Amino acid sequence: MIHYPTLHKPATIGVTALSSGVPEALHHLLKEAENQLQKRGYQLLFGETAWIQHKAKSAPADVRAKDFHALTQNENVDLIIPPWGGELLLETLEHLNFDLIPPKWILGYSDTSVLLLAITLTKGIATAHGTNLVDLRGESMDATTAMWENVLFTKAGESVKQHSSVLYQKEWDFENPTPHIFDLTETTNWKTVSGNPEILKGRLLGGCVDVIRHLVGTPYGNVAIFRKTHIPDEPILWFFENCELSTTDLRRSLMHMKLAGWFEHCSGILFGRSDANLTIDGYTIEDVYKDLSEELKIPIVYDIDCGHVPPQVTFVNGAYAEVEVENGQGKIVQHLI
Repeated sequence: MIHYPTLHKPATIGVTALSSGVPEALHHLLKEAENQLQKRGYQLLFGETAWIQHKAKSAPADVRAKDFHALTQNENVDLIIPPWGGELLLETLEHLNFDLIPPKWILGYSDTSVLLLAITLTKGIATAHGTNLVDLRGESMDATTAMWENVLFTKAGESVKQHSSVLYQKEWDFENPTPHIFDLTETTNWKTVSGNPEILKGRLLGGCVDVIRHLVGTPYGNVAIFRKTHIPDEPILWFFENCELSTTDLRRSLMHMKLAGWFEHCSGILFGRSDANLTIDGYTIEDVYKDLSEELKIPIVYDIDCGHVPPQVTFVNGAYAEVEVENGQGKIVQHLI
């Protein structure tokens, strides 16, 4: 079974940086996020790592782990949202005591997805792949991003529905954020490899391929044991996003997962939009998706709202999902069962 955290308002958000913290020149981003979230009825409790950054990480790995545990063990903290992702969260895993991690929601993406997937796979605790803290600093939120609250306040045994966005952001302009942070200008179009409408069902697992691929073969990435222990006889519906990988590097990463058995009992794969996906010697991202779909004999949906090209749907690792895609639009129903 999957253990789903329970969240009630008023709630306190713990902010800790197991990956990158926020340098002093950008502290205003944390303060703006705190101000806007307080207006929404939240209190924020910051760990020391949220405010520091040195050599591609907030602090040494053991310090980051200690800061994380301090907030997760704090009875006054109801959920954890890191400031953003980063590069080196993987360093902290061996310093974490997974038996001490309680069923509290942890929300984030990018490098944070290493932590999210590791917790769900090792402990069967649901985690939330979605927005990070600094992107909640706007005066308002677009409809897709705003669903993070609806998802996290869904109780065990209940369901929550989300829809694909209407528009997405093509390019980041950090110096000129809109009132809802993102500049949504491009028409969203969810696509299928088959070119036909698709319905995909299964237990959600996923994250940023760049970083979660490094869980393969480690104690934190044993998908077979997770399936046997927590979701016996149920298929997995993977969701992935690509931050920086070329098409050939992505292909190698997916093959690594395949050879490690990650795609056994897989019912389908969802891929997020990406600014990467660099074509190599004529090998396009569409080729990658087509090859994988044919090899695994599963449907693949791509250019969904997930990852570094916002906005993004909030996916719950461990939830049972039904995803419908037709005419460029998608609907996701997640059952917290």
